Amino acid sequence: MKTTPTPAIERAPAAIADALLAWFDVHGRHDLPWQHPRSAYRVWVAEVMLQQTQVATVIDYFNAFMARFPDVQTLAAAPSDDVMAHWAGLGYYARARNLHAAAQAVVAEHGGEFPRDVEALMALPGIGRSTAGAIAAQAFGVWAPILDGNAKRVIARLAALTATPGTAAYEKPLWQLAERYTPKQRVTDYTQAIMDLGATLCTRSAPDCPRCPLSEGCAAYAQGDQARIPTPRKRKKRPQRETRVLVVTDTADRLLLEKRPPAGIWGGLWSLPEVAVDADIADVCATRFGLPVENAQELAPIHHGFTHFELLIHATRVQAGRGARIMEGSLQWFEPNARPGVPAPIAKLLDSPQHTLAL
Repeated sequence: MKTTPTPAIERAPAAIADALLAWFDVHGRHDLPWQHPRSAYRVWVAEVMLQQTQVATVIDYFNAFMARFPDVQTLAAAPSDDVMAHWAGLGYYARARNLHAAAQAVVAEHGGEFPRDVEALMALPGIGRSTAGAIAAQAFGVWAPILDGNAKRVIARLAALTATPGTAAYEKPLWQLAERYTPKQRVTDYTQAIMDLGATLCTRSAPDCPRCPLSEGCAAYAQGDQARIPTPRKRKKRPQRETRVLVVTDTADRLLLEKRPPAGIWGGLWSLPEVAVDADIADVCATRFGLPVENAQELAPIHHGFTHFELLIHATRVQAGRGARIMEGSLQWFEPNARPGVPAPIAKLLDSPQHTLAL
């Protein structure tokens, strides 16, 4: 017969930390690329990449990013287009813009050395309390609690916290518990351990409670509520939007791309020129771009989901005629083998065989 465990909120914090660390020593992730070598710069880049993105996806991006930008000075000095190109495909592009700005601030304001203080780290662009805590704990061994998505889920279940995620009634007690549970010793391992537990056993769906080192003191498990905590947010139906992009090539097979504004969707990236869904393609190309059109063909549309809406991307392939010139400074021709980083759905469109016709 199952013994009712002591709720975690009443359990000694040391017992929670000891159980978690013992599990981590055997089952934790010890070979992530940002752990070898572990530095503030590498931990910071990894933590920013891991926001909204799974570890398996991040690893290849992280390795490529480090190969191009091995230190904060190199990143700070790099052109923004280069930084965005190495981020293309990860999404949430404000992260990359903030990363670049923060690197420049570290060089300009801190002599190229990351501050060890959580408050000073939080003053850098794009670094919130949890990311600052992770840098302080992981890189410097400074005591600091973290609350990434995985840690939130673990602690919410330990305490059977039923408040709605994202509200003060949820966030405030989570931070209080995170502070209480984070040990003074082995803080580097503890912060990695709680992230690992949430990623591998205390997962969003179908948590593997029998194998969890904290199940004996988990209030949600004791009540049979582990599948209902954290409380799922009510999903609103995302509105549908449509746009049209032009895949314009010239007689030299160069591709026409447009630099998007710094803010907004795909901010700062190069993408295909965007026009109204029902635009007269020949007229737009002539009046806006200064391009004579020899041929235009409809391509298969692409669906792409954003956080707050669904986007249907119509695409038209356009062959520009001789004497093509461009009239907008945000437009640029790119050689076939010199394409910069573009958003993932645009890359999918361009990389499809012959930009498959919808006919």
